[in-house]
Amino acid sequence: MDRQDLLFAPITPSQATHFACEARFVADYGTSVIKLLSPEPGEKILDVGCGDGTLSRLVQAGGAEVVGIDIDAAMVEASRQNGIDARLMDGRALAFQCTFDAAFSNAALHFMRPVPLVIESVARALKPGGRFAAELGSHGNIAAITTGLVAVLDRRGIDGGAHIPWDFLTAEEFCDSLETAGFLIDAVHTFHRPTPMPSGAKAWIEKLGRWFLDALPPEQRDEACEEAARLMSHTMKTARGHWTADYHHLRFKARLATK
Repeated sequence: MDRQDLLFAPITPSQATHFACEARFVADYGTSVIKLLSPEPGEKILDVGCGDGTLSRLVQAGGAEVVGIDIDAAMVEASRQNGIDARLMDGRALAFQCTFDAAFSNAALHFMRPVPLVIESVARALKPGGRFAAELGSHGNIAAITTGLVAVLDRRGIDGGAHIPWDFLTAEEFCDSLETAGFLIDAVHTFHRPTPMPSGAKAWIEKLGRWFLDALPPEQRDEACEEAARLMSHTMKTARGHWTADYHHLRFKARLATK
């Protein structure tokens, strides 16, 4: 199938459901990745960026053997407390060779820069024909949020761009990286997912924008957070006071070519 045929229509609005708080959607939406992966009982599966192990537990409950990796020691411990075989490991340098039947990742790959190194690392960890399914931010994801946070740091004499912790690739760039690593692409979705922010932009920044705030002295962080929220309000806040984040995501399924 031609690559252009794989970049098909956006996911329907029914798949973009509301959620209860700023971070809960990460696990809630991740179930779509598991469905795409279609894990089978008895398979050995790698969770790349396992976090607290919420999705690993779902896969494990279906009868698969799951190994989770994360670079955050606290998350690894939380995952272990949830009954997952979790390892403290960098996704760009996985200590596995031809080990897993499949791998998945949710809302994590864009933090593992450069992303192509992670894809190559996953390819080495999979057996020939192994499947890889993931969802991550795509080009243009949280653009208004990023712009606001960069501007706040720049105004304080700090290079805001140097503190951007994520790397959002276009679909074409991601497909190039998959194919270079030896994957055959089965499906790629790029879609806009307007995401409610029930507690507003300030709460989102405090929870998920800490890389920017940490660049400032503690006494300046609250003021900077308020300023960033004001900047974002021009495009993210409605007249009725409802906040919506400008999420753009990419979801894919690929399989490693057999030798």
